Amino acid sequence: MQKSYYIYNNGTLKRKDNTVTFVDEHSEKRDIPIETVKDFYVMSEMDFNTSLINFLSQHGVVVHFFNYYSFYSGSFYPREKLVSGNLLVKQVEHYVDDGKRMCVAKSFIDAAADNIYRNLRYYNSRGKNVQEYMDNIDSIRKQIPLSKTINELMGYEGNIRKIYYQSWNIIIDQEINFEKRVKNPPDNMINTMISFVNTLIYTKVLSEIYQTQLNPTVSYLHEPGSRRFSLSLDIAEIFKPIIGDRLIFSLLNKRQITEKSFTRNLNYLHLTKEASKIIVGELDEKLQTTIKHKELNKSVSYQYLIRLECYKLVKHLLGEKEYDPFKIWW
Repeated sequence: MQKSYYIYNNGTLKRKDNTVTFVDEHSEKRDIPIETVKDFYVMSEMDFNTSLINFLSQHGVVVHFFNYYSFYSGSFYPREKLVSGNLLVKQVEHYVDDGKRMCVAKSFIDAAADNIYRNLRYYNSRGKNVQEYMDNIDSIRKQIPLSKTINELMGYEGNIRKIYYQSWNIIIDQEINFEKRVKNPPDNMINTMISFVNTLIYTKVLSEIYQTQLNPTVSYLHEPGSRRFSLSLDIAEIFKPIIGDRLIFSLLNKRQITEKSFTRNLNYLHLTKEASKIIVGELDEKLQTTIKHKELNKSVSYQYLIRLECYKLVKHLLGEKEYDPFKIWW
């Protein structure tokens, strides 16, 4: 089975026959059979050459790069093998047609809002009084179908998340004093953690998109840009609440992550290596957890749910079946 490999030590990544060899700064070697690799996450200083890049490209291995502060730097996205001119035309068609674009964009936000609401309902039923936040979000999300423009839609999404984040002080058992979402850069431990986890979700989506015929640069909610895989941002909106946020709540409430997991004199901007490893380890475990899928009538992993979301979008774009985004039903 293929899996993600996370590299935290400085060193060199190179090809050796039909394997990838990692040599760390202490000259210790590890051989990784290429058929076991889904993607690499490089969290350190890494040397590599074109021979490795060509090898990874041949086997469709995506590489995600993060800097010292655990901020996402970018991805090596191999030349696509699953190409479809017909699908690309349909993707673009659904972007340039305002009505078709709004239909898809509303679906992303509708599902995200629903999954956020169900997160709050889950904790409300377990003694965390967040009913007021649920009522406010429920009122706003009813406006989503009435949106006329992407900016209006993004405004509703922003208001929902603002209310949602205010409830975190109740959901999380630690004293976090979380007032608002701040990015570029984050200004406290919660914002740093959200940024890191959201980026991990984004890259997981990107790796799944690579396994389909979708073009990751053509998106509907987020504006396509010249240097980003914006479709990953779109699809990630659905999974951030049910995978990312629930992971954050669990890690903080179990005190697996605390203030000590961050560098205080850097305004909590920097996650320690140990904390980062805990987060990616718990995330991968979550992604391998299975649920009984209602429509397929079989157990599927959270990781595969992301792939299924891509397939559903493909069917919608091709006019085979209307897109019905994933929403928690439990």
